[in-house]
Amino acid sequence: MAKSKIPNLQKYGIPFYAAAWAPYKEISSKLISKADDNDDRPSGESSSVGDGISSQNSAQHFVVLAGGGGEGHNGIPNAVVLSLFDFASNSLSPPVAKLGFGSDLPYRMVVHPGGDGVICAFPNSCKFYKWEEVKDCGTNELGLNLRQLQDKGQQLALTFNSEGSVLAVGGEDGNLRVFKWPSMEIILDEAEAHTSVKDLCFSPDGKFLVSLGSRGPGRVWDMSSTTVVASLSKENDEVFASCRFSQNSEKNQVLFIAAITGKGGSILTWNTSSWKRMSSKHVVKEPASSFDVSPDGKHLAIGTIQGDVLLVNSTDMRVQMMVRKAHLGIVTALRFSHDSRALVSASMDSSARVTLVKDKKSGGLSWLIITLIIILAIAVYILKNEGLIPPVA
Repeated sequence: MAKSKIPNLQKYGIPFYAAAWAPYKEISSKLISKADDNDDRPSGESSSVGDGISSQNSAQHFVVLAGGGGEGHNGIPNAVVLSLFDFASNSLSPPVAKLGFGSDLPYRMVVHPGGDGVICAFPNSCKFYKWEEVKDCGTNELGLNLRQLQDKGQQLALTFNSEGSVLAVGGEDGNLRVFKWPSMEIILDEAEAHTSVKDLCFSPDGKFLVSLGSRGPGRVWDMSSTTVVASLSKENDEVFASCRFSQNSEKNQVLFIAAITGKGGSILTWNTSSWKRMSSKHVVKEPASSFDVSPDGKHLAIGTIQGDVLLVNSTDMRVQMMVRKAHLGIVTALRFSHDSRALVSASMDSSARVTLVKDKKSGGLSWLIITLIIILAIAVYILKNEGLIPPVA
């Protein structure tokens, strides 16, 4: 694995298809507990495993990455990689833990919001892994096989509701399934939700689930009745790529959809009461390949097929920051940290990068004062030329 000269960028030798953040306290305590089983250490001394994992380091967050080379003997491993991001030094670490899967590619992944573990979607199955199982291992013998998804084909979208009590899964075959977690009791099983399910997202209150397919409109599902209550229509040449709920400054829920058009990438905003389209904003010339919304609702993030990462202000939909060539390949995954302070991006070029999120500085008042001074100076100049203002003696 080549060492990057940029501290917040790491190359891992694995093409990545999924990225997430994981609760530091829960995971570090479990990994430390596992290491302590074989560790004789003086009483009261802080334990650590890997490089810099400590139960007392509040400045660090875990980044979880999944991907690989797929089947065959191409020398590229299939794995979930656990790394540390340190806010104080703005640095991303090499792997501190890794779970290998042999020839099985974890094409999609979702981390349980409560820190219980991670679910990986393989070509024909899904498995749940506890954090204690994340260690160097070359086969896929660990983990709990989710039998309800066994032999159901590749699942392309996995998401939990905010409480972690409901799991939604969308397949390449267009089947949408929703389960209670962890019992895996079926709530919804729609065989023809879409031609193929591309993305899923729950509303913050868990009442609605939005599903996007490779064709046709998006769908809004009421979780209490498990029925479709709205259809999200496309316009002109739009292709819906990804969806996320958020809250605006008035604490009202809104739905954002990243769309690909002939002009590049756009962000669409939907009212979640009427399910009517509120706005459409073209933000980038390149097609969007990944999308996310910060938990605090202030920022949107877009990754492009050219490897660029954009941070967009959710209020005025203006690009606040753009990292050109953040990656050398397509940006396959984006995810904001739980505190909205950072954004992790991953790529098929085997790299992961963390970008710090900085609030837009409020310079509106200063610019207003400068503008008024300029206008006043122009007005005085005109009035003097017209002789309406007597010259100073």
